[in-house]
Amino acid sequence: MGGHGDNYYGKHGTPQKYDPTFKGPIYDRGCTDIVCCVLLVVAIVGYVVVGVVAWTHGDPRKVIHPTDSRGQFCGQQGTPNEKKPFLFYFDIVKCASPLVLLEFQCPTTQICVSKCPDRYMTYLTAHGNAAALQYYRNFCTPESKSSKKAPLEVLRDKECPAMLIPSTPLARRCFPAIQAKKGVIMVGNETTYDDGHGRRRNVTELLEGAKKANVVLETRQLAMKIFEDYTVSWYWIIIGLVIAMVASLIFIVLLRFLAGIMVWVMIVMVILVLGYGIFHCYMEYAKLKGEAGSDVSLADLGFQTDLRVYLHLRQTWLAFLIILCVLELVIVLLLIFLRKRILIAIALIKEASRAVGHIMSSLLFPLCTFFLLCLCIAYWASTAVFLSTSNEAVYKVFNESACPFSGQTCRPETFNTSNVTKLCPDAQCLFAFYGGETAYHKYLIVLQFFNVFMFFWLANFVIALGQVTLAGAFASYYWAFKKPDDMPAFPLFSAFGRALRYHTGSLAFGSLVLAVVQVIRVTLEYLDHRLKAAENKFAKFLLSCLKCCFWCLEKFIKFLNRNAYIMIAIYGTNFCTSARNAFFLLMRNIIRVAVLDKVTDFLFFLGKLLIVGSVGILAFFFFTHRIKLVQDTAPPLNYYWVPILTVIVGSYLIAHGFFSVYGMCVDTLFLCFCEDLERNDGSPERPYYMSPELSEILLKGHLEPSKSADSQG
Repeated sequence: MGGHGDNYYGKHGTPQKYDPTFKGPIYDRGCTDIVCCVLLVVAIVGYVVVGVVAWTHGDPRKVIHPTDSRGQFCGQQGTPNEKKPFLFYFDIVKCASPLVLLEFQCPTTQICVSKCPDRYMTYLTAHGNAAALQYYRNFCTPESKSSKKAPLEVLRDKECPAMLIPSTPLARRCFPAIQAKKGVIMVGNETTYDDGHGRRRNVTELLEGAKKANVVLETRQLAMKIFEDYTVSWYWIIIGLVIAMVASLIFIVLLRFLAGIMVWVMIVMVILVLGYGIFHCYMEYAKLKGEAGSDVSLADLGFQTDLRVYLHLRQTWLAFLIILCVLELVIVLLLIFLRKRILIAIALIKEASRAVGHIMSSLLFPLCTFFLLCLCIAYWASTAVFLSTSNEAVYKVFNESACPFSGQTCRPETFNTSNVTKLCPDAQCLFAFYGGETAYHKYLIVLQFFNVFMFFWLANFVIALGQVTLAGAFASYYWAFKKPDDMPAFPLFSAFGRALRYHTGSLAFGSLVLAVVQVIRVTLEYLDHRLKAAENKFAKFLLSCLKCCFWCLEKFIKFLNRNAYIMIAIYGTNFCTSARNAFFLLMRNIIRVAVLDKVTDFLFFLGKLLIVGSVGILAFFFFTHRIKLVQDTAPPLNYYWVPILTVIVGSYLIAHGFFSVYGMCVDTLFLCFCEDLERNDGSPERPYYMSPELSEILLKGHLEPSKSADSQG
């Protein structure tokens, strides 16, 4: 071997030597990275404790039910408010203050009522009429019913509202019944109202208050409508996902027997599907020409919750058209440049198909990973909800004029006898928000952070376990000299057993490194979101750079982990050694990596695109009532994009689950192939373990960087 060859290998570790005893995944192995294993167990115990504490303190009803100024739920069974499901604001105009958006609470008294007011009335006019006063008392605090105060004292102590306005309930809150007649905004057929202090005010002031109180509600309304759509369409969504699953299975089975034909059919189909998309977008674009309102720009329209509005704009279809054309062009150019490499990738996919064919249980294994991931997500989400609702009612001093006690915490029971009311006569002790003063409440943000971190760690651990198991099974196929006779009886189960018994620590180590990077990325996204309003250009630039760097780092760690797990599955070495060996092995075969890995990834991506595209188009035509045969069976929806997006995302995850088995198989066979080339030379004494079909295409001079490195010497 010449000098250049020495250099080439010296930089990237030494190649594997011939070892006649090596027969694939080593059975005689010991436990690795025990410290990380212990750390993981301790962290899981801590996570369970956090979950239990959150569940004892939390109350998810706080998210759903409105609460009055005392922090009591409206309409909650077994309480005085049981028959009072609606929340009534004494002075909705106060809700127009910016405080609302900060604390989600209007600085005005709020009480639970059995129904919203339906007429205009002021306390001063109602006071002289017994029947009117009886009606008015429904909207006063419980204390006012027994008090014998003069009308002005009642208003001063905020025991009754100064005026009532015709209102309608929206998300269990009483909002002014606003109508627009001939462009004039009215509430109960009036354009002005008496504020109870003898002044006439414009109805638009009510609108401002209602708008601010509505910000929180609009998101809830949207969520409710989406939830409604799911309740009527879940049946069809499941059918769509089953179709995606069947399509993926058929595709994988066909790939097993017709890899070459299937890959080319897939390529042509993807080009045709995109071509149809371009044609459809152009037809819609042309059809809208000259139609009223179709030339409005997207920027002028702004964000609309009803996405159907966008489909009536020419600009929307033009944007779709451009995106699809760019995608089509990129794919066609890649295919032209990679046509030779695609033949090699097909050979690897054929070999992967044989491996999957001999280990059919591997196709069902992603279901196990998926189930464990669902458990992680469910535990994380429920813990997050319980943590965020485990606060207690905090009362603060609210007032309109200047007051030194403003914003301080107070107790409603003792407030009227305290100094505050003497110094600030218009001050009130109102329910401000859910919080708390205990150590648990102070560290809630830390617990939420721990919850997110543990979610990433456990999710990555589950994925790593799946990768090591599949790698162990496929490696035992590759290193069987007589396939499938020399393979162990249950390759998948034995690989799973080895991974859990010996390598829990190594998997915990790999997933911990990845989790740390992901948590940093989430934190950067959060900071970026908080700095959106800031004008500091340098801070924004720095954040963008950091986000980009950590995105690249995450991709690199995922790639390194994946190959390290393959090495762990074969040799049983610890995480760092496996990662180093895998990295050097890939560096010694860098040209092969660039060619094969990326081309097969590209082909699998096209496969996923084909399944998702086909199922997505079918869902679009079905839910928009465009299929004549089943026009009447499609459910009526608020937003038809809800089930369509769910089907598209779901079918992508299903297709990704099936193709990830193939991807792992190709990666494992590829690493084994690189090892095989270093260990053996194809002579009768040191024969290759790869199948004859694979050696024929891979060793035909297509991929021989190592030899060229040697021959330069």
